[in-house]
Amino acid sequence: MDDDVERAARKVRDVGQAVSEHVTRSGPVTGRASSPDGAVTVVGTPGGPPLEISVSAAALRMGPHGLAAEIVRVAEKARRSAGSRLHETLERVVDPRELNAMGFERGHDDEQQQGWLR
Repeated sequence: MDDDVERAARKVRDVGQAVSEHVTRSGPVTGRASSPDGAVTVVGTPGGPPLEISVSAAALRMGPHGLAAEIVRVAEKARRSAGSRLHETLERVVDPRELNAMGFERGHDDEQQQGWLR
């Protein structure tokens, strides 16, 4: 049994190192999303808070509650885009099923049209 534990620990270390090296080479993984009219744009990270929120003067016409709802909607889309990008990046070194289980699923083609930032 000790050999099994040792092999599992070694595999965890190896995968951890491979992920670390891969992320170092690829740089930060982010996603960008915009409202249909371009009034709100958000740059997000997988599972984290937005890194950047841009609001045009036209967005101010939405009123405070409408603008807040739009920012939340676009931020969620950016977060999903970043998670999809993370999945795409790490599936080379981590079992894609594990990435899905952690909530980082590959996006649909319509989501990927938003573009990625690296």
